Amino acid sequence: MPWELREHAGRHYAVLFHYALPDDAWAVELSEAVPAPATGAENPNAAVTHLPGAAFLVALVPDEDPNLQPTVRVYSPDERVVPYEVMRWFMEQVADQVERCRIAFEQGEPEAVE
Repeated sequence: MPWELREHAGRHYAVLFHYALPDDAWAVELSEAVPAPATGAENPNAAVTHLPGAAFLVALVPDEDPNLQPTVRVYSPDERVVPYEVMRWFMEQVADQVERCRIAFEQGEPEAVE
């Protein structure tokens, strides 16, 4: 599962992409990244400093029907503040995934959006 990291004001955030089979949609998850283990089996690539944490925002992007709209789910038992720049970055990632899914659907290749 690919992910992207971004640092903002001393905190690290991750956007993770994966296919959510029960939803028949691509999931784009925003989380606060957690420090990666220093070395060993859990982190064979020591260059990775942070990994995605538990998602608190999940955008679901349907890939089989372009008439279905993407949705965003909020997962957080506590109040959470998301900096504007981080939210904007996340929504840009979601918009890019929507574009990839729609292009793939038009070309008849829904599995090609990864």
